[in-house]
Amino acid sequence: MFTGIVTDLGTVREILPIGAGPGGAHDMRLVIGTSPAFLQDPAPAVIGASIACSGCCLTAVELGGDWFAVDASAESLSKTTLGLLKPGSRVNLERSLRLGDELGGHLVSGHVDGVAEVLSAVPENASVRWRFRLPKGLHRFVAPKGSIAIDGVSLTVNEVEGDVFGVNIIPHTAAVTTFGTLQPGSRVNIEIDTLARYVARLQDTAP
Repeated sequence: MFTGIVTDLGTVREILPIGAGPGGAHDMRLVIGTSPAFLQDPAPAVIGASIACSGCCLTAVELGGDWFAVDASAESLSKTTLGLLKPGSRVNLERSLRLGDELGGHLVSGHVDGVAEVLSAVPENASVRWRFRLPKGLHRFVAPKGSIAIDGVSLTVNEVEGDVFGVNIIPHTAAVTTFGTLQPGSRVNIEIDTLARYVARLQDTAP
């Protein structure tokens, strides 16, 4: 589990295809550069550790002083923005929660529900109002003042109009996450609030 509070902005150093399946699909190993502190604090990362990479929970399979490697399956590549990454791409990073850690954002599983499209970014006072179009079927899980994770960043929804929703991004968030590199037309990973998922499920199964 994670909180959606990004603690480092990594950079993809290398992408290595792994295996090959039907239709040419393959898995992928990502080598991601990061700060040594990210891998040491609050405790040294180990092989097998879960690391959220732009909202995707992935397992560390190799570790260096200022880098780590993770494997992504063909399924993950097809259902998230991981398949769009290339060397030099920036990646939001977060280590997994430990019992007793501060829950600064909201509970995030790192299981991406879909990929949304950036529609616009408009300055609004000291922040920027970003608007996104959700993939089909997710709008029912998003509500004004509810929580949502965008590329692994915990945010509060401002408004929802059909399949379009908006959030405000303050300068600090833009500086320490990939929001500083997004633009209209970009794709982002979306994870809906777990509570919304179960409330909808209860409604669907109610007699």
